[in-house]
Amino acid sequence: MAKVAIVGRPNTGKSTLFNRLVGGREAIVADRPGVTRDVKEGIVSSDTGHSFTLLDTGGVWSGDRWEIPIRERIEAALEACDLILYCVDGREGLTPTDHEVADWLRRARAPTLLVATKLDDPLHEETVEMYELYSLGFGDPWPTGAEHARGTHELVDEIVSRLPEEEGEADEEVVRITIIGRPNVGKSSLLNALVGDDRVIVSAEPGTTRDSVDIRFHFAGRAFVLVDTAGIRRRPNERLEHYSRLRSEQAIDRGDVTALVVDPFELGDHELRLAGLAYQAGKPVVVAVNKWDLVSDDILSERRRAVEQALDHIRFAPKVFTSAATDFGLHELLSTAAHLYDVTRRRVSTGELNRWIEAWTQRQPPPNFKGRPLKLFYATQADVAPPTFVISINNERYVTRAYEQYLRNRIREDLGLTEVPVRLVFKARGRDGGKRVRL
Repeated sequence: MAKVAIVGRPNTGKSTLFNRLVGGREAIVADRPGVTRDVKEGIVSSDTGHSFTLLDTGGVWSGDRWEIPIRERIEAALEACDLILYCVDGREGLTPTDHEVADWLRRARAPTLLVATKLDDPLHEETVEMYELYSLGFGDPWPTGAEHARGTHELVDEIVSRLPEEEGEADEEVVRITIIGRPNVGKSSLLNALVGDDRVIVSAEPGTTRDSVDIRFHFAGRAFVLVDTAGIRRRPNERLEHYSRLRSEQAIDRGDVTALVVDPFELGDHELRLAGLAYQAGKPVVVAVNKWDLVSDDILSERRRAVEQALDHIRFAPKVFTSAATDFGLHELLSTAAHLYDVTRRRVSTGELNRWIEAWTQRQPPPNFKGRPLKLFYATQADVAPPTFVISINNERYVTRAYEQYLRNRIREDLGLTEVPVRLVFKARGRDGGKRVRL
């Protein structure tokens, strides 16, 4: 799929344009420079059926301490791009920095389309001398107003017309792994180690990653998308951290498997809360105990027991000991995630499921409610990811919490679903609705 990158100095409306073109609030937008630091990907589909990958990038020539790492990420991304959208602020007019960025982009191999942003009203074009934009040397500027979708549909058509012809490719099954954890546990370092490249900025300072970042790659013949997320604090310190947390939670919903990255020397209830976010969303969890290279041999057994004890409430989640610094356990982490992905999509035939229901009810008879027994008539698997089972009964009120747990345990253990979340729905015959049972 063709790739298009949005590039420009800070605070020129790049992320707003990105959100408009991909059709959602995928990137965090704030009226302050430096919010976007890593390269974020999204898919844009045109009315003509063409699609391309759009990259949102951090502001170049920011003048702060993130300037060099941001520019390095963008330069690496531009090597694989077919087109650059160079964004300049259409209301403010050109600045010396815009000319510096233009000179830098001329050294890139990809063709460049000049986009004038923040022109939400045609009258805005009259407030700036548009001919000034021609001095950048990229031809006619394309006026847009992403806030109100002015010129964005036409921009997509123009982008498609400039991209190379698409070659027919078969749809590829992709395993999306969302990486979560508290700040500074090594999530970004782990992602870079998994893909074998410095794709996201790594810093010892907590909070370096602000938004979720999607990275696609292949391992052992399978396609993966790793989603790096901002560290989730127990209580966000500021509004931007609040939005970062929301983005992380949305990334969990969009993923297939959640990798919970933990520090073996810093564990507590917060890790269990993060795992709970994934399980509530119906996503399986693999725990990546990172920084394992820092655990000396003399305390290895002690630390392993401490990890198991701290995470006892999610003991069914597989644990992989990893090190981003030495690449230890990385292949096992990807293999485990792929295994969980496959398990969540496992289907049980209706006949087999009902034979199990009969065996389970004989082993543990259903409870009575004031002399009236709970009756299980029929069961079927209604969905996958997470595996969802609908059981037809005589009355929802007869289902006790203990029997719910008994049936859930039997489904997970006897049907090979011990490592993934399972949902049960009890539905009374002849009545609308039902009761969904949480994990």
